[in-house]
Amino acid sequence: MLQPRGRRLAVDVGSVRIGVAVCDPDGILATPVETVSRAGGDDDALARLAELVAEHEALAVIVGLPRDLRGDESFAARAVRDFAERFGQMIAPIPMIFVDERMTTVTAARALREAGRDSRSSRGVIDQAAAVAILQGWLDSGRR
Repeated sequence: MLQPRGRRLAVDVGSVRIGVAVCDPDGILATPVETVSRAGGDDDALARLAELVAEHEALAVIVGLPRDLRGDESFAARAVRDFAERFGQMIAPIPMIFVDERMTTVTAARALREAGRDSRSSRGVIDQAAAVAILQGWLDSGRR
């Protein structure tokens, strides 16, 4: 199904940080936006994410849903769904689309390591790279 033209925003929700990525209006390329901290509490993080949705005029939010290696939802997935439910209420009627995000953080960390970046000092960048991988995977699957 052909998607309407416009930006989509992706989030990689972690317990400490949330990686954010956005695509171009043609839905071809995902790029990193920022890493939102949850240190100030979920209300602050949710407010910033809602600002990013408005700023980028996102048509949808793609949410990475962590699953275990069998594909089942874990405790972490339930925590992401709970966070996303609150987020979805703030940005309604913009739809939230959940996608399998198995291994995106691991893949992002490996790619940065191979590029010579220290993973400890690059945690925020890893979260953004994971969001890029989530969004790019979703974009690519829509073109198949």
